[in-house]
Amino acid sequence: MKAERPVGRVRRPHRPPGWGAMADADVEAVFDRLAEVIDPTSDLHYGSPFELLVAVVLSAQATDASVNKATATLFPVANTPQALLALGEDSLIPHIRSIGLYRTKAANVIRLCALLIERHGGQVPSTREELEALPGVGRKTANVVLNIAFGQPTIAVDTHVHRVSNRLGLSATETVEATEMVLEERTPDRHRLHAHHYLILHGRYTCTARAPRCDDCPLAVWCSSTTPAP
Repeated sequence: MKAERPVGRVRRPHRPPGWGAMADADVEAVFDRLAEVIDPTSDLHYGSPFELLVAVVLSAQATDASVNKATATLFPVANTPQALLALGEDSLIPHIRSIGLYRTKAANVIRLCALLIERHGGQVPSTREELEALPGVGRKTANVVLNIAFGQPTIAVDTHVHRVSNRLGLSATETVEATEMVLEERTPDRHRLHAHHYLILHGRYTCTARAPRCDDCPLAVWCSSTTPAP
């Protein structure tokens, strides 16, 4: 005789490791809604792929607002690898002193400029391997540059994207690397190009780390942090 399943027990579909509890149909709805309410434009100010690369390198462990303030004085003086290399590390530092880790970043930017000239004719490369070989450029920075400057559907995961993805139930991960892997699998193809902008801007202005604005959240109906589990 077949044993009866305990009353009230619900069999849930198998999910790969790191996938959150959000149903696939809801993932589609979430990204559709984000596309309706968010303009997927970077908060960083830049006028060329090189300016973007420098701004993203400077933005590590710093706010976009602080980077924009620094580059507002820097880029009018030097906004090419050749000009920045000629400016030199000592003269670069006063422009970026208000940004965290400014000494390390200054050294990285100058070395980055030298390598761009030496290896790429002063142009920003369009492959992950070449970008990550540059000083101060990790996976997230490379993803941002590939996405914005070259229109590649990469998903750059920072603390905002990681937090929002886990709160919503898109992912259930411990690291930004694991979150990126999940989002690569779960993001609808039509939203991949702008996915990280949707999530980062939602995390920056609505789903904030402290005191998230749940009452004003356009995703509240799908959010695993604000609705009971099914």
